[in-house]
Amino acid sequence: MKTGVISYGVSSYGYDIRVSNEFKIFTNVNNSIVDPKNFDSKSFVDFKGDVCIVPPNSFALARTLEYFRIPRSVLVVTLGKSTYARCGIIINVTPLEPEWEGHVTLEISNTTPLPARIYANEGIAQLLFYESDENCATSYKDRHGKYQGQRGITLPKL
Repeated sequence: MKTGVISYGVSSYGYDIRVSNEFKIFTNVNNSIVDPKNFDSKSFVDFKGDVCIVPPNSFALARTLEYFRIPRSVLVVTLGKSTYARCGIIINVTPLEPEWEGHVTLEISNTTPLPARIYANEGIAQLLFYESDENCATSYKDRHGKYQGQRGITLPKL
């Protein structure tokens, strides 16, 4: 591990994921209303770079560098890394269901009154893997889940 880099890779019981250099930063310049049933993509500004600045009391979407294929007998939970949490930067707890696959879209909240830096290509969250002793009855793939096979940053879908 390089000094000065937020850790990533295999850990004792999980995997620390990296955030890519692609971000969608929330903005209110268009005076949109946030509506999960009718989401306006103009609520975001696209940004690509090594360091993303998330505005105070705002959030950004990003994606993992890694692409995942979850086995049918495994449930994965995404938790934010304490390095970011101790700075007031929270990663949404997100499950990856059995047989889901894709890039994980990350929701990064800056809960502070100051701008916050997010470092691309470094660790941002940890995946915890829970394996069952049997396969699930109905997987995400079986249900034709709306986020199946997502690549890049995926906005809310109905």
